[in-house]
Amino acid sequence: MTASAPAQSVKRRLATPLLAMSLALAGFGAIAALPGVAAAQIEIDIDKGAVKPMPVAIPAFAGAQRGADIAQVISGNLERSGLFQPLNVGGVTDKLTDVNVQPRFPDWQATGAQALINGQVTVGADGSLRVDFRLWDTFSQQQLLGLQFTSTAENWRRVAHKISDAVYERLTGEKGYFDTRVAFVAESGPKLARVKRLGIMDQDGANPQYITDGSSIVMTPRFSATSQELTYMALRPTGSSIYLLNLQTNRQETVGRFPGMVFAPRFSPDGKKVAFSVEKGGNSDIYVLDLRTRQSTRITTDPAIDTSPSFSPDGSKIVFNSDRGGQAQLYVMNADGSGVRRISYGGGRYTTPVWSPRGDYIAFTKQTGGQFHIGVMATDGGGERLLTTSYLDEGPTWAPNGRVLMFFREGSAGNPRLWTVDITGRILRPAAYPGAASDPAWSPLLD
Repeated sequence: MTASAPAQSVKRRLATPLLAMSLALAGFGAIAALPGVAAAQIEIDIDKGAVKPMPVAIPAFAGAQRGADIAQVISGNLERSGLFQPLNVGGVTDKLTDVNVQPRFPDWQATGAQALINGQVTVGADGSLRVDFRLWDTFSQQQLLGLQFTSTAENWRRVAHKISDAVYERLTGEKGYFDTRVAFVAESGPKLARVKRLGIMDQDGANPQYITDGSSIVMTPRFSATSQELTYMALRPTGSSIYLLNLQTNRQETVGRFPGMVFAPRFSPDGKKVAFSVEKGGNSDIYVLDLRTRQSTRITTDPAIDTSPSFSPDGSKIVFNSDRGGQAQLYVMNADGSGVRRISYGGGRYTTPVWSPRGDYIAFTKQTGGQFHIGVMATDGGGERLLTTSYLDEGPTWAPNGRVLMFFREGSAGNPRLWTVDITGRILRPAAYPGAASDPAWSPLLD
């Protein structure tokens, strides 16, 4: 079967000078919806008790330069999800030199692959890349998906992430999370004299860049809903400040002046407000700042430590942790501070809550005895599940599909590393960034 050309083309641009991410993507084509393309015969049920990774073949894409690199990035993305097992297909004689020619399926069936991803890269006269790819069910011998992307040559990695997202969604029914970035705190030096810099990278650890120079201690970076702004805390000998950083313009500004230590900032879902904590005289309360008017409102007044606010996806509620009951527990309130109610009742201390982008769970850090855990619970506190256990696990952040969490883990030696875990707790692995890092923040999907 020969695939038809995409029926439609959509041009998109993202200008991010700081990250060298200028992109023109075209080609959310409708090949998969054209007549003659069969419904999927294979899929992964990610909600069942145990998931065996699906064997998948991803040979180097044919054609011009970057074909092998694009296939390698796709393979890495799918493998790290824990749901796919990319196979070594170097011995297959079917070389797939033309994406519009149907594969010789017996060759690929012999590898054990249930799915095959092949593609072709073409370089335009202006140096741009056009990438066509197909997703096949090798045993039913049916095409499941076919799309075409165009991009500037330097943004080939984003094309690979887009393809990974499309394949992930087609085979799992869930949105992908590969075309995203992660902000984090890069750490270096001895434990008692750490240098902490604000960093940002692709979700697979590629293209790390460091935004601050280490002259101040940075903490808790958080993305806005557009992925184009960060808020974070910086601690200097003169005190602490909360900053807003526009990733498109590189413009940075402080979020007002407050009489005390300010920390734990987080954007509202619409990006128009920032919630944070202010500590003064041993008491910490939560404030919300309107970024348009620059007016701040104190929304908790309890004589305890209230901190780590996180908005619900619709912006109507805030989860936070407070020791007003004797030790740190989780509470939910309306966005104006009314209707406070406790939702955690297990033993131990609950901190750093963050609302899932799907609205169904709240992730948190829990300390019990000498162990730390990353856990999730329903928004009313029910169904608590601990996903990890170690010497020190802390600071969960959600992938935009609400299926995977990133956090940082520190061993007794003192060097924190980034890790990921899915919401079942079964797929736990180190993240791709090789250095010491803490306080991760996962961006929404990029435009």
